[in-house]
Amino acid sequence: MPNYPNSIKSKLPKVGTTIFSTMSQLAHENQAINLSQGFPDFETSQELIGLVNEAMKNGLNQYAPMPGVMPLREQIAIKTANLYGAEYNPESEVTITSGATQAIYTAIAATITEGDEVIIFTPAYDCYQPAIELNGGRTVFVQMHAPDYRVNWDQVKKLITQRTKMIIINTPHNPTGTVLENEDMLALEKIVSDTDILLISDEVYEHIIFDGKQHQSVSKYPGLAERSFIVSSFGKTFHNTGWKMGYCLAPKNLMVEFRKAHQFIVFAVNTPVQYALAEYLKNENNYLNLSSFYQGKRDLFTSLIRDSRFETLPSSGTYFQLLSYKGISDKEDTDFAIELTEKYKIASIPVSVFYHQKVDEKILRFCVAKKEETLHQAAKIINSI
Repeated sequence: MPNYPNSIKSKLPKVGTTIFSTMSQLAHENQAINLSQGFPDFETSQELIGLVNEAMKNGLNQYAPMPGVMPLREQIAIKTANLYGAEYNPESEVTITSGATQAIYTAIAATITEGDEVIIFTPAYDCYQPAIELNGGRTVFVQMHAPDYRVNWDQVKKLITQRTKMIIINTPHNPTGTVLENEDMLALEKIVSDTDILLISDEVYEHIIFDGKQHQSVSKYPGLAERSFIVSSFGKTFHNTGWKMGYCLAPKNLMVEFRKAHQFIVFAVNTPVQYALAEYLKNENNYLNLSSFYQGKRDLFTSLIRDSRFETLPSSGTYFQLLSYKGISDKEDTDFAIELTEKYKIASIPVSVFYHQKVDEKILRFCVAKKEETLHQAAKIINSI
């Protein structure tokens, strides 16, 4: 049968299978410990699963309202007010999404048009640039570098043009584990003041932050909050990434535009899970203890590999740990990651793939959201290299 149409022009000609899928498949083929893709290997709360089951049995199985069920939106507004002192109207300023990636794409689709420039910071999570390009925008890159991956705000200021429509920030930051501090937020606030520049603040790891640091949500900064789409993730917080549940906060004028796109991208998301999350959020201990939980895993992992030939870079949040292998090999990080998977049976992610133009600083990203048994097994391998 002829393959029609044969003249289709790709809108993403440089995009192939993501590195996460590639490394996870390689890990599977080689029966390697998978510390590449960012998901836990332990179960979500049985209480939460029970609440989902209860909602299903109670007949809450049909379409939810397009913005999400009101009990969940109300609990998110309460949580945001308690944590950051920011008031969001659950009726008009909170929308439940099918994961954070959908929320990010929707915010971009709702606001970015042909020729708009969007500033992102690399190494960057891989969904930002394709979403910008699919909607006709142009991505402007600010590079950060090891070991601290700090933002050069003077450089950002110089990149602002009349076409700058949006800046995307991510804190705590994937893949580096760094966090933006108060002075960073004030610098950003100064840059965008007296402009029409919009922000997306990717805060999916807001509850996974270490060493007594405080999460600097843009909602805490009025000059930022008034122009921001804030994106968060239940999957990251409650160890169930496969449920694909997240949400977006934004002032009403921005949320109106967000929902215009949202209704045609996904319309509404899983109804019984929304009701379950609404009930589960009432107990703040279900998310406030997360930082100590994951800091314990980070500390265990780094202590176990203290005497290895890898160098541990600082990680202040997320459930990722960067390791430098400069003292071990001169191979490109993509090749070394493959070698570790095939020869040593441990999978990671090479950090160079998070840059638009390859920056190879001989660093790999390892996910520590794993059982203690898994971390011990992984450390044993790392110590043998």
